[in-house]
Amino acid sequence: MSDQNAESNPATGETPRLRDALRKARIEAADRTGVVVDLRDAEVARLEIMSEALDPLFTEIPADVDLFDRGISQGDTPRLWIDAVAHISMGRDKRIYRFVQDTRFGRTVLAESHDVPVMVDAVTDYIARRMIEREHALVVPTAPKQPVAAPVKRRGGFWLFVLGVLVGVAGLFGAAMLMSMRGL
Repeated sequence: MSDQNAESNPATGETPRLRDALRKARIEAADRTGVVVDLRDAEVARLEIMSEALDPLFTEIPADVDLFDRGISQGDTPRLWIDAVAHISMGRDKRIYRFVQDTRFGRTVLAESHDVPVMVDAVTDYIARRMIEREHALVVPTAPKQPVAAPVKRRGGFWLFVLGVLVGVAGLFGAAMLMSMRGL
């Protein structure tokens, strides 16, 4: 028992082995955190490369089309947003680009590739489809003109209401008179 007391630190109550093990574990955790930060920085750098490759495409989009808002979001999973529902993120191996679209049925993978030009082509096709959808949504179909029937005018609605109120008041008054006569 005297050997254990001789090895323990009276200030902390820890043995030197535990203290060394804690210090070693903290260093390992810091190294792992550094690796995670480095991986995230690498993802962001690859997404910036993709964004730069998309610059010529986005300069071709007319100024009056406000569907697309490209930008890189930082977070647990960095993403290059193309619009409100589609983005590019890095795959599990952090070397493959994954172009996905959020739909009401879940997330749909539109393209996956290691190559930037392949992804640029996929984003170009996506933007073209979205612009065509926008054009179709903005065009108001012209229906053949048919004569519109004149609305049916209902007259006397107000007077019918007034008559109903008068009948109701008379009924209540009559019921009150009957109740008062029975009470006498």
